[in-house]
Amino acid sequence: MQSTPHVIVVGGGLAGLVASRHLAGAGLEVSLLERNDRVGGRVRTIERDGFRFDRGFQVLFTGYPAVERELDLEGLDLRRFAPGATIARPNHRSTVADPFRSPGTLPATVLNPDLSIGDKLRVAKLRRTLRGIDPGEIFSGDSDTADDESIAAYLRNRGFSDRFLENFAAPFYGGITLDRSLSTSSQVFEYTFRTLADGETVVPATGMEAIPAQLADRVADEGGTIRTGVTADAVTAGNSDGESDGDVTVSSDDGTLEADAVVVATDPPTARDLTDIEAIPTEARACVTQYYALSAGMDLETGKRLLLNAGGENGEREGPNHVVPHSEVAPEYAPDDRTLISATYLGEREETDEELADRTLRALESWYPERAFDGFEPLHTARVSFAQFDQPPGFHEGLPNPRDPDGSVYLAGDYTRWSSIQGAMESGRRAASAVVEDLSR
Repeated sequence: MQSTPHVIVVGGGLAGLVASRHLAGAGLEVSLLERNDRVGGRVRTIERDGFRFDRGFQVLFTGYPAVERELDLEGLDLRRFAPGATIARPNHRSTVADPFRSPGTLPATVLNPDLSIGDKLRVAKLRRTLRGIDPGEIFSGDSDTADDESIAAYLRNRGFSDRFLENFAAPFYGGITLDRSLSTSSQVFEYTFRTLADGETVVPATGMEAIPAQLADRVADEGGTIRTGVTADAVTAGNSDGESDGDVTVSSDDGTLEADAVVVATDPPTARDLTDIEAIPTEARACVTQYYALSAGMDLETGKRLLLNAGGENGEREGPNHVVPHSEVAPEYAPDDRTLISATYLGEREETDEELADRTLRALESWYPERAFDGFEPLHTARVSFAQFDQPPGFHEGLPNPRDPDGSVYLAGDYTRWSSIQGAMESGRRAASAVVEDLSR
C-alpha cells in the first residue's frame, strides 16, 4: 500500500498558509515550518495597553478574487473605511469621495477644489473601463490596456492633469505601492483601481493578524500541521549530482527533515538563498508607520477616510505620506478613553522615532490650524525594511514560476505574482496545484 506523500511548506505567511490548506485539502500530509513564534509573515498585529498596532499600514481589499475565495469575510468581523480620501495641506482640507457608492457625497466631490471637473470625469470613465476587465487578464497581457508603463505615464496619457497626480494620485498610490513618484507598473494601478471600484477597504476588528489566524485554523481543519519556532537553513532536492529522485531534504535548527516535495514560501531574500533562483526580486520598498494616541473623542473629520498629504514634494519630505484614523474606522483598535491614529512615511527613514513624531505633529497642526494637539502621544513605531518588492513597468514578465527550482521544490510568494495580499494568496493556491499535479503523475 502506497504511503501518503509528505509535503513541507517553509514559511507561514499568507502564501504558505494558503498553500498548506490546499495541499492538506487534497489529502497530502502537510507540515508547515515557521521561524517566528506565530504565523502571519508581514501581516502582524501587536496588542498593548488596549491598543492594536498592525505591522505598517495594512488594509484588506474585499474585491480581491483570492480574498473572496480563501477567507470567511463575515468571520473576520470587518470594519470599513469610507471610499475616497481627505486631501490635506497647510490650512486646507477637502474631501474626495465615491458618489457611485455614496450619492450623498456628490456635492462635496464635484465642488472639490483640488481636482478639476475634467479629472473627475476622467476618473468616472476609467472606472467604467476597468470594471469591464477581468482582473485575471491584467497581468496576462490579454486586456485592452495591456501595454505596461509607469502609473504617472498611464494617467498622463489618459489626460489626467499634473494637479490630479500631485494632489491625489501621488499620496493615494504612495500608500498602496509605497512609491509616491508613481513609477510603479500601471498594471498594479489597473488591478487595484478595479478592485477598489468593486469592493471595500477594511480591517478586522481585532487587527490584520486575524487574517493569518483564520487561515491557520483552516490548515488545521484540513489536517495540516503547523510548527512555529523552526528555521529552515537549506533545501536540497535530488541526488548529489543534482538529478532529482523525487525526495527533498530540509535542514533546520530542529534537525534534518525529508519530504516528497517542499514549497518555499518565505520572504523574497530568504527564498532566493534557499533556492538559488535569481529571478526572485529582492529590490525592496520600505516604510515606517508610527502610531499615536489622541484625547478621547478627537475627530479628524475624515469621515473614516485616509488623510493624504498633498503638500507636494516638500510636504511629503517634511511630513508623512498619509494619516489613518484607526479608532474612527475600528473602535476596537483603542481603549475607550483614547483615539488612535497612525502616520506612514515612505522609504527607509534616517530620522529617529522622536523626530518622525515631531514631523507628524507639525503636519497635523498645519492641516488643522484651528485645533490643539496637546494630548498627542507617540505609542509605537514599525520600521518595515521589506514591505514590498519593487514593481517597475514590465516587472511581471521576469518573475519566477512556482516550478522554477530544481527537483520537487516549488515557490509560493507574492513575488511569483505581484506584491499584494492577492498575489500572496493566489501564489499559494498555484503552488499547491503544481505540487498536487506533479505528485499525482
